[in-house]
Amino acid sequence: MAQDAARFDSGEFRPIRGQEADAAQCRASVKESADSDMAKAPDERASPGRGLEHTAAGTRVLVDWHPEVLAGAWRPKVLIVDGAASNRMVLRSMLRQEGCVFLEASRASEALAILERESVDLIILEMMLPDMDGIELCARLKSDRRTMLVPVLMVTSVPGVEHEILGLNSGADDLLAKPLHPQLVRTRVRAMLRQKAALDTLEEAEAILFALAQSIEARDRYTHGHCQRLAAFSVALGRALGLGADELVALYRGGYLHDIGKVAIPDAILFKPGPLTGEEWEQMRQHPIVGEEICRPMRTLAAVLPIIRHHHERWDGSGYPDGLRGESIPLLARILQLADIYDALTTERPYKGAMSQVEALGVLEQEARRGWRDPELVAIFRDVCLDGVFVPEPTPISASLENLRRGILGDLRIGEGKLPGLCVYPVSGRKAGVLTPAKGLKEPRT
Repeated sequence: MAQDAARFDSGEFRPIRGQEADAAQCRASVKESADSDMAKAPDERASPGRGLEHTAAGTRVLVDWHPEVLAGAWRPKVLIVDGAASNRMVLRSMLRQEGCVFLEASRASEALAILERESVDLIILEMMLPDMDGIELCARLKSDRRTMLVPVLMVTSVPGVEHEILGLNSGADDLLAKPLHPQLVRTRVRAMLRQKAALDTLEEAEAILFALAQSIEARDRYTHGHCQRLAAFSVALGRALGLGADELVALYRGGYLHDIGKVAIPDAILFKPGPLTGEEWEQMRQHPIVGEEICRPMRTLAAVLPIIRHHHERWDGSGYPDGLRGESIPLLARILQLADIYDALTTERPYKGAMSQVEALGVLEQEARRGWRDPELVAIFRDVCLDGVFVPEPTPISASLENLRRGILGDLRIGEGKLPGLCVYPVSGRKAGVLTPAKGLKEPRT
């Protein structure tokens, strides 16, 4: 993610552009150029539609991308944002051979309303709009996680290199000056749609992995809702530590993917009601390695790999699979580990009953004293739990994947404030005094 991306839980927009003074100066220059243009005789003006009337239909396709091949498989959705209906019509005419579905907006506010309810593959944006200029709208879209990966092709009738720089600095992926050449427009649009299709392919591959992780959870009625709870508690602890957006997203994804390697563990071991044998434990301890191997090909999951591999390490080096100790265990793995153990303790499993919140926190403190857990993290996690963490209600796989997608995009403010459709877990509140650890407890199977 870009360094200046909005905070994971923030709805504020932060434009990707140069210094504000330079941006304001360029914007004033745009207005001055437009005002000067309006003072000219009608036939001398660089009107928004100037040059668009020279549309040439049937221009030969120069790249190896033929929309007719994709007919019935994928029809890219293109949003055209322009204050002039004639300009929108001409752009549709230029692109009518590309097999696109067109959405139109005459104002920035209309475009934002459309993007609230529709997902699009490309936005063609006029720099000068009635309510909000295209520069500001583009910067807003590029700093919103829901639209930041949608390519933006900005078009302008205002001449000057400074305006082109301003448009690109706002986050536009490409910029064309009017008069527009139909063949050039089509070529640029095809290139941007190829890029978007590649991104969508990566997202689909990720979705398959998340679905696989959810299917593992769905096999066991005892772990229903485990992924949602684990993601929520991990992110809540990450917030308490002041982690950045990238790390919070990794924790959220890790909540869903940490045990994906259990797909390779036989059901007889996963759901065994009694203690595991030494040989069975050896098989169970392979799931972090298998999980890392499954997710390694996805570059977008690079930050999640240490969580998957190391969430069963111990502070004193007695964990698995690599026997890491102390701060050599990645911080995100230590965070998710606490949430994982806490959830395992407070939910019923085939081999144990559910503990209360106080009992579970007591076990974590006991394990910190034994040298298994990071004592500083355990203390902070205790406070986070006692303050109350809001997590999504357990849902079917399809709805849970949608919650995951929305959470990654920043729609769900996990761990902060109550939202519709969310509940408190667990329900018990803060209790004063020293927590009493339960006696004779064995490590839960997480």
